[in-house]
Amino acid sequence: MKVLIVKLSSLGDVVHAMPAVQDIRAAFPLVQIDWVVERGFAPLVARCEGVGRVIPCELRRWRKAPFSAATRSAWGSFKADLQRDAYDAVIDLQGLSKSALVAWLARLAPAGKRYAMANRTEGSSYEAPTRWVADVAVPMAVHSHAVVRGRALCAQALGYALEGQNSPKNMRFGLLPLVESMQGATENVANSAVQSPCVAFIHGTSRDDKCWPEAHWLALGQRLLDAGYLIALPHGSAEELARSERLAQALGPGATVWPRCDLGALTDRLAACAGVIGVDSGLSHIAVALDLPHVQLYNFDTAWRTGPLPTDTGDAPVRQCSLYAQPVPSLDAVWEAWQRVTDTPGKP
Repeated sequence: MKVLIVKLSSLGDVVHAMPAVQDIRAAFPLVQIDWVVERGFAPLVARCEGVGRVIPCELRRWRKAPFSAATRSAWGSFKADLQRDAYDAVIDLQGLSKSALVAWLARLAPAGKRYAMANRTEGSSYEAPTRWVADVAVPMAVHSHAVVRGRALCAQALGYALEGQNSPKNMRFGLLPLVESMQGATENVANSAVQSPCVAFIHGTSRDDKCWPEAHWLALGQRLLDAGYLIALPHGSAEELARSERLAQALGPGATVWPRCDLGALTDRLAACAGVIGVDSGLSHIAVALDLPHVQLYNFDTAWRTGPLPTDTGDAPVRQCSLYAQPVPSLDAVWEAWQRVTDTPGKP
């Protein structure tokens, strides 16, 4: 069986789709799974276990100059790549007009079908063409976590059962750093990253109102340095770079600004860290997928649909958690949460 996943963007949404890929593989061990995604996210999807072909597109860029010669040429190449194989199932996990277009262009096997969500879910975007293009529109629970929604859609589309889909128990993202995902690789990822014990601060996000105060990052960084950790400061924009540099300068030699790199290399660097503390952003969701000790900060009550899924751990320590407060989570609350997810009174 050949399955095509259509999940183009954004970063967090792409990460949230990965457990569905692992479910499909578990149900159909011989399945071929390909994935269409925006080119910027392709290095990340290439690290998702079980994905065969990653088919990159650049719809965001092409729509800026849809009739230019360069766009027409790139679109033709993309369409040829997309239609190289015929699929038994094309699953639109995005639910937007652009993903519906890609699903419609994909080539079906003789008995193949296109699947999509039949309705909008709470807090998510949804556009009607995704339902018009689908051969089968699958009803979704209105109030559902992004990971749960993707897993449920694929399970209903392909006819397999999910056990405990509202819990991360037995759930895998399958996101592997380079040293694990490439057989015979000789590069030691840790050699290219700040050595452990190192905590990455994910301070950047696409919305200013999701940020955590810079003074809080400084105070938290000092506590971690005093506890024996190093601090890593990734960034994805000029504004985030400037903030990283300010934090590094204030915190001293124990804080390092990482160089700008693609998502694949950044994933490898994060995988070598002792843990991550971050705001609601795509990089924080990567930390969840890597199963790192992680505290995810929310200024809005939306962790129920995008944050780490709550775990039933019994007496075991909680490894990941979300922290919500208004206007922002307090420094002490974040520090206490970090101690919980690392199961330590403050020492690495």
